[in-house]
Amino acid sequence: MENLVVPIKNKSYEIYIGSGLLSTNKIFDDNVYSDQVLIVTNNIVAPLYLDTVKASLKNKDIASIILKDGENQKNLDSFSKIIDKLIKNKFNRESYIIALGGGVIGDIAGFAAASYQRGINYIQVPTTLLAQVDSSIGGKTAVNHIKAKNMIGAFYQPKCVISDTDTLNTLPKREFLSGLAEVIKHSLIMDPEFFDWLESNYEKVVNYDKKSLKFLIKKNCELKSSIVAEDEKEKGIRALLNLGHTFGHALETMTGYNKLLHGEAVAIGISIVSQISYELGLLGSDNLDRIIKIFNNVGLPTKIDKIDPEELIDCIYLDKKIDLSGLRLILLNKIGKASIIQAPEKIKLISLLKKILNG
Repeated sequence: MENLVVPIKNKSYEIYIGSGLLSTNKIFDDNVYSDQVLIVTNNIVAPLYLDTVKASLKNKDIASIILKDGENQKNLDSFSKIIDKLIKNKFNRESYIIALGGGVIGDIAGFAAASYQRGINYIQVPTTLLAQVDSSIGGKTAVNHIKAKNMIGAFYQPKCVISDTDTLNTLPKREFLSGLAEVIKHSLIMDPEFFDWLESNYEKVVNYDKKSLKFLIKKNCELKSSIVAEDEKEKGIRALLNLGHTFGHALETMTGYNKLLHGEAVAIGISIVSQISYELGLLGSDNLDRIIKIFNNVGLPTKIDKIDPEELIDCIYLDKKIDLSGLRLILLNKIGKASIIQAPEKIKLISLLKKILNG
């Protein structure tokens, strides 16, 4: 088992990475200090792991709620179901929520924990690659609005993250590959050597080589934790973690939260901003080619059909990354270095998107 610490002032917590952790009683004993525990999961994960986690929570007053799977379930209705369950079971301010599932479950359960009685404890138990390398770390919690993704939420850190790598064995291949988009993203914004490693080792990764996956998960946890520790609430450098997400979130919204997995949308989003970076003279063609190639090699999309550039622009102008000076974009200067810039004026951005999306 590997242990990492996310060193946030007065809120530090551990990430546990390893095999068989869901059935390791000691990890739960060491981190759950209340008798009242609500496990939030979904209808895909529950048959696989809910009983295992319950067995590891010895002598606890355990309740559970099983939501439907999918990004389109990340809404206020699901949030309300969790709050209803907490109230019905008379959970107090010392109680715990355990988020057992992927990024959707982690986001909803975390937001419920942030909101119930103005904040109760929660633990992230991510069961997807995307959640293990990205969404379970850093305390971003939210639900979607029908017109924009993650518009309702809070920064709220978990008490710990328990990443059992065995759960990846039951993850559908498409979901597994989706998680690699966030892995590639981390390398693009801050670690060119890791990008080189991905280029050389992607075949091992997509074929579930245990040694490669263990290295990959730990490396991504280290990279993300270093940024979160420096900028917990995204006032500066943490915004770089949004590479590809402005366009990716807009694409998820425009397709009804049911066509693209999050990682697939992020992969397309990164491809778009990489091409924008190239068109603006920030990114060299050799770097652009390598970025598109790595997504192709791991089986992630870089394009999407039937998207109107003007509608896409209208959607991204609902993004959270807009401030008083306008829309900010995360663009690439080279592999391993990203920057935050004010977006080109709207008419120029539409022209760029028409060239990229219709090219």
